[in-house]
Amino acid sequence: MKLTFLGTGTSTGVPSLGCECETCTSDDPRDKRLRVSVLIQHQDQNILVDTSTDFRQQALRQRLCKLDAVLITHCHADHIFGLDDIRPLNFRHGALGVYASERSWRDIRRIFQYVFESSHFGGGLPQIMAHTVEAGAQFCLGPDLEVTPLEVIHGRLPVLAYRFNDFAYATDLSEIPAMSIESLRNLDVLVLDCLRIRAHPTHLNIERALALVKELNPRRTYLTHLAHDIKHARDSVLLPHSVEFAYDELQISDE
Repeated sequence: MKLTFLGTGTSTGVPSLGCECETCTSDDPRDKRLRVSVLIQHQDQNILVDTSTDFRQQALRQRLCKLDAVLITHCHADHIFGLDDIRPLNFRHGALGVYASERSWRDIRRIFQYVFESSHFGGGLPQIMAHTVEAGAQFCLGPDLEVTPLEVIHGRLPVLAYRFNDFAYATDLSEIPAMSIESLRNLDVLVLDCLRIRAHPTHLNIERALALVKELNPRRTYLTHLAHDIKHARDSVLLPHSVEFAYDELQISDE
């Protein structure tokens, strides 16, 4: 299994418009962050988690020619507004399986109403095969990739994290319920939300993220959904040896 970070930034991206802080003016490419998303590649399958606002740019940069599935964590704009950009992949490979919770499907059908309304007139539409998933209900993508959706809490909003075999992706959260905590143990790789150094009401900060890492004890942890408060080189010294800040185009593998 190979994981590519397509984007590691918060909802505004980094640099943030109009900002001249130390991170936003940094020349370090690790401080240039598109909106958060990851690509999982396993046995010739390409699995995308969230169609971020920057999906088209991310896909072009990655030379992505095919997707086999899209998994949605929740429907905030930075995680879902790139869904229309799957159309060129549909033209070449047909309808695409999209996996989301019932709550997310209600939002997807509202935000992208034209996709599901037969009265639409105009250009091509995304071709979607809708699959509803539930927290704790495991399913398979391919012969040996087990996917477990897990409920985490983003302020007051329940959203989904996903466990893929011994790898888990948990972004946009401020707490993890006890049942999901148990399902996040014995991981090789954990990708975890970490917005900034200071506390935040709907996201983890460094202190709370590291407390969860200590509790879960994965072999490796990568922190994502980073705001411009975090400067990669300056703030990496705050992390223990098994924890790193993720950055765009970083690839990790279990091989």
